[in-house]
Amino acid sequence: QVQLVESGGGLVQAGGSLRLSCVASGRTLSRYDTGWFRQAPGKEREFVAYINWGGDSTYYADSVKGRFTISRDNAKNTVYLQMNNLEPEDTAVYYCGTGSRGTVVSGHAYYWGQGTQVTVSS
Repeated sequence: QVQLVESGGGLVQAGGSLRLSCVASGRTLSRYDTGWFRQAPGKEREFVAYINWGGDSTYYADSVKGRFTISRDNAKNTVYLQMNNLEPEDTAVYYCGTGSRGTVVSGHAYYWGQGTQVTVSS
């Protein structure tokens, strides 16, 4: 089993940037395709970004394409989400999770972190 811990959330003004980190313990994250997800108040959790285990294949939700970048450092057992040009609509709890591409893009994961809050003020 792999345990995931997200960090890097916070309060930022619209147009600002944040970088989220997802660190794994228990098993090496390099064995797993990984995704980022978010859940806004009153809404269902949704897919944000995907990266394969090797880091050479990525996929993004249309709402974040061109603004967010997912990357990974397998030596550090960490997956990142660089978020630029943030909008108030990006306000949500952000989660990382592991799973196949089809699983992640559909908004699901085999293992989840506990989430980190991102709040974007206008």
